[in-house]
Amino acid sequence: MSIDELNVALLVGAAVLLVAVVAVRLSTGAGLPSLLLYLGIGALLGGSPWLEFNDLELAQVLGVAALVLILAEGGLTTRWETVQPVLPLALSLSTVGVAVSVSVVAFVAHTFFGMSWQLAVLCGAILSSTDAAAVFSTLRRVPLRPGLAGTLEAESGMNDAPVIILVMLLSSPESEGSLLVVGGLILYELVVGAVVGVTVGWLGAQVLRRSALPASGLYPIAVMTFAVLAYAGAAYIHASGFLAVYLAALVLGNSDVPHRAVTRGFAEAVAWIAQIGLFVMLGLLVFPMREAADTVLPALGIGLALLLVARPLSVLLAAAPFRVRPAELGFLAWAGLRGAVPIVLAIIPGVADVDGSRRLLETVFVLVVVFTLVQSPTLPYVARRLGVSHDGEPRELSIEAAPLDRLSSDLLQIKIPADSRLHGVEVAELRLPPGAVIALIVRSNAPLAPTDTTALRRGDDCLIVVPRRSRAAVEARLHSLSVHGRLAGWLSR
Repeated sequence: MSIDELNVALLVGAAVLLVAVVAVRLSTGAGLPSLLLYLGIGALLGGSPWLEFNDLELAQVLGVAALVLILAEGGLTTRWETVQPVLPLALSLSTVGVAVSVSVVAFVAHTFFGMSWQLAVLCGAILSSTDAAAVFSTLRRVPLRPGLAGTLEAESGMNDAPVIILVMLLSSPESEGSLLVVGGLILYELVVGAVVGVTVGWLGAQVLRRSALPASGLYPIAVMTFAVLAYAGAAYIHASGFLAVYLAALVLGNSDVPHRAVTRGFAEAVAWIAQIGLFVMLGLLVFPMREAADTVLPALGIGLALLLVARPLSVLLAAAPFRVRPAELGFLAWAGLRGAVPIVLAIIPGVADVDGSRRLLETVFVLVVVFTLVQSPTLPYVARRLGVSHDGEPRELSIEAAPLDRLSSDLLQIKIPADSRLHGVEVAELRLPPGAVIALIVRSNAPLAPTDTTALRRGDDCLIVVPRRSRAAVEARLHSLSVHGRLAGWLSR
């Protein structure tokens, strides 16, 4: 690439990125998923005579790289308290649920739409994976109860492993194996991927806690590097890299790593860039579709079977051993969002030159676009109707930390949300662990030296010096007070 070509590429790339950023605001106002607007941008670029992109192998590589960054951001912004109680349910949805969904969709695709059994099962496997990008971006605007949101997030991070194994086996003519072999591979990928992810995340947290880096901007880079390292390490030994990166980021995001707020902001920005690039690229790849008329009808039929039969049945059977309220089952059935992951997975048969792979890719693409338009905008309404949202609940505190090495302490910065029950609580009523001191309150842009009788107010920024050994207890106490108020010691028991 020459300098002139580089200049043109940077010009086009910057223009597309700016348009995509503006599209986020427009899509929010219109209630449409912004990811579909990115697909539209790619479609417009793909329809131009001067830009053509049809490299399936490169698209697969770039798609996987983008999904790694998106999953890392999802793990970093997920609270362990919301995920830990629902891990068994998420694991069941990722295994039993996937098996049921694959079976139903494959039967419909073969029986009613004439796909060969190979393409039909590939279609079922590809569409059985919920999409991390769609789930994480959509849940940001739907105030779900923590356990329900945690279930959807954990499922999207875990169900890629069995699906990828099925797609790879079915796409390779040399791959043959019994159900026992396939089950063993899935178990290996899940277990080893989880071990690698948790191990790398824990080691990364220990390193960062004991390292005083010279600039705060280095911490986000280090955290994201550890997350990518987890993916690469797991993938290298043929375990689930997607599960590894999600769990590593989950561990790092819930550890007392310095500058967590800065790190999460950085990860969110990186994930947005990855989502924009991924969906623009997929729009370039698929449009213009050559057989749109022949593709739309099968896509709609298979999509209806997925939405109305396969997903509800898979949720019902996977959740049978657990105590899940009917309203939550209904929302889980409706919220099985598909997005970039199925399209990226649909590229794999094309790279392997499977007969009918182009038709499969176009079918999956049409299905994802149409049903994202149907499902995503309706999620807030469905959540309210089923009573699974929590608009009235106080929000969690955002706590930022910076190391004070000479004091063996951390400086915590918290901003009291408008609906937090910390409002009106006096400093003495906080009853923080020994050694923890509120050093300063910033109220209406003015500093305030607090006394024991100073009452906290919504919008206050508080700086708290905390001994490192007591930091976890202080954070737990502040979160409890934010939810329950001055009676947190009694109500949270």
